[in-house]
Amino acid sequence: MKNRVAHHVKKLQPSGIRRFFDLAANMEGVISLGVGEPDFVTSWGVREACITSLQNGYTSYTANAGLLELRNGISQYLEKQFDVTYSASTDIIVTVGASQALDLAIRAIVDPGDEVIVIEPSFVSYAPLIELVGGRAVKVGADAKNGFTVDMEDLENAITPNTKAILLCFPNNPTGTMLSKEELFEISLLIEKYDLLVLSDEIYAELCFDASFTSFATLPGMKERTILISGFSKGFAMTGWRLGFVAGPTDIVEAMLKIHQYAMMCASTMAQYGAIEALKNGRNDIEDMKRSYRRRRNYFVSSLNEIGLPCHVPGGAFYAFPSVKQTGLSSQEFAEKLLLEEKVAVVPGDVFGKSGEGYIRCSYASSMEQLQEAIKRMERFVKNYR
Repeated sequence: MKNRVAHHVKKLQPSGIRRFFDLAANMEGVISLGVGEPDFVTSWGVREACITSLQNGYTSYTANAGLLELRNGISQYLEKQFDVTYSASTDIIVTVGASQALDLAIRAIVDPGDEVIVIEPSFVSYAPLIELVGGRAVKVGADAKNGFTVDMEDLENAITPNTKAILLCFPNNPTGTMLSKEELFEISLLIEKYDLLVLSDEIYAELCFDASFTSFATLPGMKERTILISGFSKGFAMTGWRLGFVAGPTDIVEAMLKIHQYAMMCASTMAQYGAIEALKNGRNDIEDMKRSYRRRRNYFVSSLNEIGLPCHVPGGAFYAFPSVKQTGLSSQEFAEKLLLEEKVAVVPGDVFGKSGEGYIRCSYASSMEQLQEAIKRMERFVKNYR
């Protein structure tokens, strides 16, 4: 057979992030600032709840949408923390990470030829997931001069009769940028004006350092237009548990559930019991992590600026996105040379879209000692390329 692999899959580029992880994995003494996950271990109470579920023999499938107790917990969590109300029985699905929630949402709403606007720099999976269902990802570059916020005129100019939705992620991966409530409101006016949907990736909602988080669904008229995507990976330090959730309009959630039933059946039962405990008793752990990340952010971003890598102050998540343009190196060249010459792993900004060229993503979810050593190595490296 000549065409064993589907054409649309052949066209997909491998994840640019993984290339640098693979390089770093084969080297000794590497400080990795590339991994997008907390450096905290999941709290003991959550792990114990999972162990107890195993001891009690809770190893069967759950309902396709997830344990009702967990969905009730998610509903209460969203209402208490973010002031948005969803029905546990009809509006929420527990998914295998926020990534699966995003995949389900795109498959449920995008027909071939539909366009979804993606604000770049953006997480690497957004455009491929849209393209895999025959949609078109329309990229709108954020304004680096204003801390990678989006220009409303550029956003409106990207809307066409084929536009189905806008995909938002704030706090943003890779830039850490947050949008204010006023900026989100301006986007909501476009959503209403052009009769669009919003895919709101709120996985970093718990990790906001200088201002409170505004869930897009809380804006006037936006709840029925918003598919809220989140999970336990970032705020609750549960990346390996692969547990997310989606909340949204009942008709869209029902469509997503049909796909979920055929593609995945349900999320891990044991992980769901752990998540129930996380929602009940995990707030102190979240606050401790936030304080730690904020201290590290303040140190790391100020140090980047001091060594000649200009960087805006990210409002959330755990990423810094400094410019490397003054070195004369491309993002790929900078990242590869930094890894080979100084054994510091970062992610080149262009893997997050064309507007990320000239920047690198650095995760400061590492110990302060590692961050300090990384800055020393990066400073030495930058001096060689001035």
